[in-house]
Amino acid sequence: MNEKILVTYATRTGSTAEVAQAIGDTLSASGAHVDVLPMQNVQDLSAYRAVIAGSAIRKSQWLPEAMRFVEKFRADLGRKPFATFTVCITLAMSNTEQYRGVVAKWIAPVRELVTPVSEGLFAGHLDFSKLPLNWDTFLLRVTVALGIFPRNDRRDWNAIRAWATNTQTLL
Repeated sequence: MNEKILVTYATRTGSTAEVAQAIGDTLSASGAHVDVLPMQNVQDLSAYRAVIAGSAIRKSQWLPEAMRFVEKFRADLGRKPFATFTVCITLAMSNTEQYRGVVAKWIAPVRELVTPVSEGLFAGHLDFSKLPLNWDTFLLRVTVALGIFPRNDRRDWNAIRAWATNTQTLL
């Protein structure tokens, strides 16, 4: 059996790609053979013994292409170790534990398709310069201006690397 691990991701502004790369680098530093690829570049999972898939959250759910990936490869993912990570700026809000439960509910559709051996939940990076100019972004700007929602880079790289290390033992 191949010993490679796939770390794959869906992102809108690049924050989730950077988290995926940090996970891949952590696994590689421990001796694993790892490919880090955007989900749209993955055509086949047969080369991998395990898969870690991650997505940003938009409108309280994984990105559509991330859900399509899980749906497309559901059978394969069910036969090999599978872990997920989610990147969401909501996790940077005060009272984080309350919001962790909310975000965990948002990824229930993933769990309904395939049960992961591990789930990472990480705060993201809210960078308005990378978001499209539309109504949703305007509303997000208003919530940030009112102090309701955090902004800037809230990723905890130590927590991301620790999760990757712990998850590797499950793969």
